[in-house]
Amino acid sequence: MPIVAHSALPSFADLRAGGEQILTLDEALQQDIRELHIGLLNMMPDAALRVTEQQFVRLVGSANQIVQLYVHPFTVPGIERSPATQAYLDAHYESFADLQRDGLDGLIVTGANVSGADLASQPFAEPLAEVMAWAHEHVTSTLCSCLATHALVERFHGVKRQPLAAKRWGVSPHRVVDAGHPLLHGANTRFDVPHSRWNEVTSAQLREVGIRVLVESVEGDFHLGTSADGIRTVYLQGHPEYHGVSLLKEYRRELDRFVAGELDALPPTPANYLTPEAARIVGDHLDAMLRALDAGEEVPAFPEAAIVPLLDVTWADTGRTIFNNWLGLIYRLTDVQRGVPFMPAVDRDDPLGLAAPRQ
Repeated sequence: MPIVAHSALPSFADLRAGGEQILTLDEALQQDIRELHIGLLNMMPDAALRVTEQQFVRLVGSANQIVQLYVHPFTVPGIERSPATQAYLDAHYESFADLQRDGLDGLIVTGANVSGADLASQPFAEPLAEVMAWAHEHVTSTLCSCLATHALVERFHGVKRQPLAAKRWGVSPHRVVDAGHPLLHGANTRFDVPHSRWNEVTSAQLREVGIRVLVESVEGDFHLGTSADGIRTVYLQGHPEYHGVSLLKEYRRELDRFVAGELDALPPTPANYLTPEAARIVGDHLDAMLRALDAGEEVPAFPEAAIVPLLDVTWADTGRTIFNNWLGLIYRLTDVQRGVPFMPAVDRDDPLGLAAPRQ
C-alpha cells in the first residue's frame, strides 16, 4: 500500500519524483477503505482446475496482508467437463451473470487446453470475448495468464502466436525492461519465471500493436506487459503462480504417458529446474524405469517425495511483489462503489498518469 505524504518531509517529494507510490494528503483523504473483489475465470481442464484455482488464490492472498480480498471463481461454457467436475463447479463456482450484477474490481483469466492451432475456433473463444468486453467497461484491471494472453492479443490486436520447435518448459532467467512501471516497484531487476508451453508471442509482435513490454527473458522472450494505458489489461506468458512442485508433477505425468506408450521418446526434464542432487535421483529413476520396461517388469514408483525437498523456488518473491503491486493499483483506482471501475478523477485512458511527465 502507498505511503501518504502527510507532512512537508522532503523525502516524500523525492521518492514520488523517483516513481515511488506516494499519495498526497488530498489523494489519501479522497480514498475510502473497502474490500476488493477479484474474479477468477478458470478455464483449465478437469485435471488442473482445482490446482490452478489454489495457485492463484494463494498468490493473491500471499501478496497482500492488509486489504480484505474476496475471490470469485467462475468459468465459461464450451469446456468439456466430467460429471464430478461439473458438480464441483455447480456447488462452488459463481455465475458470470451474478458477477456482472454485483461487480468486480479485478479479474484474473487462466489458461486453457486447446485442440488444434486455431484459437478463434475454440469453444471457449466467444464466451471469453464476452467476458473481456464486459470487463473492459466495468473492471479496473484484468490479468491474463499464458493461453489467455495468446487468445486475447489475437482477438483484440491481431497478433498470432507462433509455434515453437520444442516445448518451452522449465525455469528461465528474466530481466525487467521497464523498471519505472508501477507494477514493478520493489521487484528484482533479474528473476526467474517458470514456463510451460508449445507456442509464444514475442516482445516485438506486442510492441508493434502498442502493448507495453515490462519483463522478458534474457533471450528476449516476452513474459509480462500491459495494454497501452498501463493497467487496464495485464498480460503474462510465464507462470508466477506455479507451486515449487508444479513442473515436477507435470514431468511425472509425461513420464507416465511414456510408460503407457503414448509418447515415442522420453520427455526432457524441465530446464534449469532440478538441483544437481534432484537430477541424480531422477537419472537413477529413469535408468531403473527403462530396465523394467525392457524386462517387461513393473516400473518403480516415481521418487517424488525424495525430490521435492531438493527443489529450489526462485520466482515466488517477485511474483508476489508484482501481484501485490497489481492489487495496490486497483485499490488506488477503483471507486468506493463496487462495480464502478474508477474514481471520478481517474482518466480511463491513462489511469496511472504514465502519459504525463512526472512532477
